[in-house]
Amino acid sequence: MTSETILITGATGFLGSHLTDKFVNEGFKVIVLKRSFSNTWRINHLLDRIIYYNIDKTDLSKPFEEHKIDTVIHTATKYGRANEKVSEIVESNLFFPLKLLELSTFFNIDTFFNTDTILYRYLNYYSLSKKQFVEWLKVFSNKIKVFNLKLEHIYGEKDSTTKFIPWVISQMLKNEKEIKLTKGEQKRDFVHVKDVVEAYYKVFSKKNSFKKGFYEYGVGSGHAVKIKEIVTMIKKITGNDKTYLNFGAIPYRENEIMESLAKIEKIEKDISWNPKIPLREGLKNTVKWYKENGFKGV
Repeated sequence: MTSETILITGATGFLGSHLTDKFVNEGFKVIVLKRSFSNTWRINHLLDRIIYYNIDKTDLSKPFEEHKIDTVIHTATKYGRANEKVSEIVESNLFFPLKLLELSTFFNIDTFFNTDTILYRYLNYYSLSKKQFVEWLKVFSNKIKVFNLKLEHIYGEKDSTTKFIPWVISQMLKNEKEIKLTKGEQKRDFVHVKDVVEAYYKVFSKKNSFKKGFYEYGVGSGHAVKIKEIVTMIKKITGNDKTYLNFGAIPYRENEIMESLAKIEKIEKDISWNPKIPLREGLKNTVKWYKENGFKGV
């Protein structure tokens, strides 16, 4: 199997970098799509072991023309957290992967992995654009094997401090005087990035037993934990005794989801995957990484 060639989008990002690491270390030929100005700090140690294309400077079809690609793993996304225009979010989350999907079917690629969100379709521009692409995946699934992985809240080493858990860790490690939070009663399913990578890899390893079609799996820990509990746990792990946790200082967001939980029975049954890293252990490892590496470039 290691003679196969994998193309990964979003490889300079959090999940994509961990997936790139996994497939390179398993001996696969890995092609990465990035932009010329992408910050590559997460994969700098892999640059001499991968092939990469700067898609802002070359046509998207080039990697397909120059290599026999077997599988595309699409993780690149735009959340809309940096005040991007709606059209920019739609370009990243719908039109770009649609071009990728078209090329994949044109060049007879065997398998297309999509990284989906568990968020409600009409929650925001991000979730709407992601769900619209899923509809196109279904349309194209008579020509290609599609695995749509609906991910819960991933956390772990090398994540961006724009995400909740790394942000809380950063505040704790800096001994901020106060963190203003909601009441923290909302429940979330947090799953460690290494477990998520293993889910992708296990599905990938079993892909030859699937025919062309659309297959969807929820990926998470299967347990929902209150935000208040998570924050308190991080405070204990960091040894912080200075920061005041001001729960209830800010209101819940409009349309706040009060409970989010992955249904993992299907992936357990079909793929024999289940999460292995307990929350406390995963958080300890994550805190340790930020203590050792700081927040530069994150």
